[in-house]
Amino acid sequence: MPTLQVLRDKVFGAPRDPMKPETRQHIALIAFFAWVGLGADGLSSSCYGPEEAFLALGQHTHLALYLAIATALTVFVISFSYNQVIELFPSGGGGYKVATKLIGPYAGLVSGAALIVDYVLTIAISVASGADALFSLLPMAAQPFKLATRLIFVLILVILNLRGLKESIKFLLPIFLGFVVIHLVLIVYGILFHSSRLPTLLHDTATETLTLSTQMGWAFIISHLLLAYSTGGGTYTGLEAVSNNVNTLAEPRARTGKWTMLYLAISLAFTASGIIMLYLLWNVHHVPGETLNAVVFRDILRSWTLGGVDWARWLLPVVLALEAGLLFVAANTGFLGGPAVLANMAADRWVPHQFSYLSSRLVTRNGVVLMALAAIGVLLWTRGSVTLLVVLYGINVFLTFSLSMAGMCIYWWRNRGVEQKWLWRLALSGTGLSVTGGILVVLIVEKFGQGGWMTVLITSLVIGACLLVRRHYDETRTQLKQVDSLFAGQQMAPVPNPPALDLALPTAALLVGKSRGSGMHTLLWVQRLFPDHFRNFIFLSVGEVDTQSYGGSGALEHLRDEVGENLQYFVNFCHHHGLAAEARLAYGSDVAQELTRLAQQTHADYANCVFFASKLIFVHDNWGTRLLHNQTADVLQRRLHLQGMQMVILPMKI
Repeated sequence: MPTLQVLRDKVFGAPRDPMKPETRQHIALIAFFAWVGLGADGLSSSCYGPEEAFLALGQHTHLALYLAIATALTVFVISFSYNQVIELFPSGGGGYKVATKLIGPYAGLVSGAALIVDYVLTIAISVASGADALFSLLPMAAQPFKLATRLIFVLILVILNLRGLKESIKFLLPIFLGFVVIHLVLIVYGILFHSSRLPTLLHDTATETLTLSTQMGWAFIISHLLLAYSTGGGTYTGLEAVSNNVNTLAEPRARTGKWTMLYLAISLAFTASGIIMLYLLWNVHHVPGETLNAVVFRDILRSWTLGGVDWARWLLPVVLALEAGLLFVAANTGFLGGPAVLANMAADRWVPHQFSYLSSRLVTRNGVVLMALAAIGVLLWTRGSVTLLVVLYGINVFLTFSLSMAGMCIYWWRNRGVEQKWLWRLALSGTGLSVTGGILVVLIVEKFGQGGWMTVLITSLVIGACLLVRRHYDETRTQLKQVDSLFAGQQMAPVPNPPALDLALPTAALLVGKSRGSGMHTLLWVQRLFPDHFRNFIFLSVGEVDTQSYGGSGALEHLRDEVGENLQYFVNFCHHHGLAAEARLAYGSDVAQELTRLAQQTHADYANCVFFASKLIFVHDNWGTRLLHNQTADVLQRRLHLQGMQMVILPMKI
């Protein structure tokens, strides 16, 4: 067993103590690291978004000039709009929190479901596009191995993310910086090389546009440009990732988030619009088995004549490898953002509570694993087709964007005259809503028959599943509240001279949680089943450090107060009834592990003790109810029995 633990620590890293202040400082991201970890998704979209938009123009490539300008402007409009989200929700949650708090819980559910599907597709499309870039370097005979390569990269990212947020970013940092530097050089050089053509290009674009308007009409030009603009909507994906993960940023979070958004906006606007300009200036055409980026960068590198070296032969593999690498870094954003959304939805009871649990490395492990399994399923289903994935991806992205912008519009209108510069902010949010809403409508109408219907169906199924989960939790919560209410009004003041504990007498060690009613159920049943047998009562509880208690300012202090107050109630209750009692408390992300440790310590002090815990029993018990509720009591009972300690689970019918 120790060998297995050592191997586990080597692969996933050693556990971290969430209660130590330095732990939070260690895992919090400064703006630069956040740009790498959360901005890679946005920047990597320049590897496929501009290509999809340019190809959608067909033979009317002169319209790409308008497309490049519109792309840069759209990036800044959406980015500045999301700065407002960061200000209002500095604890994270982004689009989900905006829709929930400013529009309503069901709007939040739609936004959350769309984000979950979006982040799954982030992983799938980034890995698929990265493999395309990588296999552009290889002969056509290697194409059959592309799908297996994608799946392997997903598994590698899972291991990196289970090690921790900052660890995965540090590992991928050189790839990100390499991409930024080399693309900056290529774009600047590529545009300057044909700078003499720019005046002619502007004139020719205006002339061809007027000619086309005479032949086909302005309606055709606008609709064609809108279609291409919307098809390349994947370019703007990832801009919401920072607002979704503000809770992972270093203090002051809002300021760090805004700087991160600025870095992301500048880098994405320059790269995406610059690549479109390269396509236009270098007269790029599609080559089977290669991306447009591979084609244009090869042409640019062939124009380098320094030293008589074939730069295309030596540097193109590096460029495409960095593109592939950045796309894999971008896939990592799905492993950061997806679990964060699931954790927020778990707090609101839309998804199982297990998705808010943190691992010993303070990672939302269950969310990471779910994202990986779903992404693998999507890759197998679509065979990694980037064209299809972009359609699936774009609709949900802009659904979330639109709900977020609508929520901000509602907020600024409700607070008109109260908030400073509310009119300007309302105008910015309204512009963002017009842009994102327009793209959403075009994508649904134009791409519905090309795979868009599948996105709508999948998101609808996720929403339906969340509604069922919420209904079950609400019913359970209502019944538990009725039990808790029986004891809510009882004030148990400390007893001046409580009965003394005797280590040699029979002892009942009771495992209690947040529910006072559930704890009293256990205590009263112990007394009923074993009247006057136990002379000592030890109450064991673990303050569970999950995403909610580890996210906001003062959350850990609130957790300490809440758990401590609840435990003291049980001790005072026993003292008032002449029973010797004490409480023992621990904190951690793994409740079963901490309870096991407390039980071992208690058994060492009270050799003649029996452990008791309650477990919810449902009238209609099935795999679904077992999935929605943790099995801590069962896990702990098995562990204690293996160590020769006795534990009894008392059923609590719901």
